[in-house]
Amino acid sequence: MKDQKAYCKLVRDRIPEIIEQSGKNCTLRTLNEEEYLLHLDKKLAEELHEYQESKSLEEICDLVEVLRAVLSARGYTWEEMEHIRMQKHQERGGFEKRILLETVTNREET
Repeated sequence: MKDQKAYCKLVRDRIPEIIEQSGKNCTLRTLNEEEYLLHLDKKLAEELHEYQESKSLEEICDLVEVLRAVLSARGYTWEEMEHIRMQKHQERGGFEKRILLETVTNREET
């Protein structure tokens, strides 16, 4: 009996080639648009989890790669995203000051 492992996950474009070069076989399927978006969202969560575990630059790079794919699949460009990010940064700031919001209370009317 052959050793087989099931994955059912979105992988980078060259992974099948790399698997074949290692002397293994793999089965593949091309996702339709709806499935692709669903699996991109899963991949984004997976990569975020991996970053949270390792805190490595490599995992940040993987997150960015998946974000680029999500943007493209949803019809956005990196430039559009960056424009909106900069607008929000100007209007609301970034995270440089390390501010932790703990509570908000209503002011008493005088």
